[in-house]
Amino acid sequence: MFSIIQAAGWPIWPLLACSVVALALIIERLLNLRQHRVAPPRLIDEVLSISQPHLPPPDVLNKLAENSLLGDVLASGLRTALQEPRASEERLRQSFELAGRHAIHLMERYLNTLGTIAAAAPLLGLLGTVVGMIEIFGSQSPGGNNPAQLAHGISIALYNTAFGLIVAIPALMFYRYFRGRVDAYVLDMERASDRLLSMLTHRGGTVR
Repeated sequence: MFSIIQAAGWPIWPLLACSVVALALIIERLLNLRQHRVAPPRLIDEVLSISQPHLPPPDVLNKLAENSLLGDVLASGLRTALQEPRASEERLRQSFELAGRHAIHLMERYLNTLGTIAAAAPLLGLLGTVVGMIEIFGSQSPGGNNPAQLAHGISIALYNTAFGLIVAIPALMFYRYFRGRVDAYVLDMERASDRLLSMLTHRGGTVR
């Protein structure tokens, strides 16, 4: 491996740094975008069942908020309904939306960085290719060719091109995958919030 890095020359180092960062971000997002940490499938049904008779107390809402991102969104709306018994539907919806924007921000964390790496890695590989071509042209002289410099230039060009694609392709695939998961979670949160909002607005005397 070290011999490959040595043959690829200095342009490989930015690509290696990008690969390490991309791998770390992919692992971090795989861990933090798991369903039970974002939107447990049965959570909204449980929240509705315990909220039907009466609104949960603050300690229960705190535990709900710590459960998941969806739990935090639902707890925000319930907390508003608990603190403002005559809150309007618009006020409750605003509370859900504010908490939802915060949840989306947390779900999209680092995705821009991963997308940037996916876009920049081929360009860094192209930079290495250009450096390799310069080495190749530098090996040509009126007095004859320099085979060692020629081989080194070819190595720089090919290794950097290949490594740029090796970094960019998985980064782009995971970026698209994570974007799709975030969009699906956002839809789940919107549906859950609408169900809870409908329940709150139809509670007798709770909101108007």
